[in-house]
Amino acid sequence: MSEQYECLNNKQINFIQKQSLFFVATADREGLVNVSPKGMDSLRIIDKHQLIWLNLTGSGNETAAHILAHDRMTLMWCSFDKQPLILRTYGHARVIRPDDVDWSALRSLFPGYQGARQLFSMAIDLVQTSCGFAMPLYDFVSERTTLNDWAKHRGQSGIEQYWQDKNRVSLDGKKTGTS
Repeated sequence: MSEQYECLNNKQINFIQKQSLFFVATADREGLVNVSPKGMDSLRIIDKHQLIWLNLTGSGNETAAHILAHDRMTLMWCSFDKQPLILRTYGHARVIRPDDVDWSALRSLFPGYQGARQLFSMAIDLVQTSCGFAMPLYDFVSERTTLNDWAKHRGQSGIEQYWQDKNRVSLDGKKTGTS
């Protein structure tokens, strides 16, 4: 029931663009595996071989620590409407931070959310689809405003202090590259 592809095709790109939710999975060679749900308008398909997603400030920063140690990344989308499908992209990612040369150009691809902490650029090595026949049916209601509201309330200096307090070290005690 699963199929594999070297890169995204137009049908898969269309499917991804319609999804309101995706999941990011990363892991170092040892320690905890991290899987994070992502929403909002935070993903761009650069071409059939590359994705970029905007990482907003959150309670942890596991993805950054994992990518610094080992650049493997998997993104997954699930169809929750009547046509079932699960789509995964496997690849290698790099972290792009606000002080990196290409930050401004790539950041401009996304809305002006406060609390933007990193971008992750993922080179796709493999695309796999599977049936999704066991996926439940859900209706998308709306995006939450909680994260944006929190970031606006804290302001840039408050967000940067939060990074210092909560985002410099992973759950496994590994550095995230956040200074």
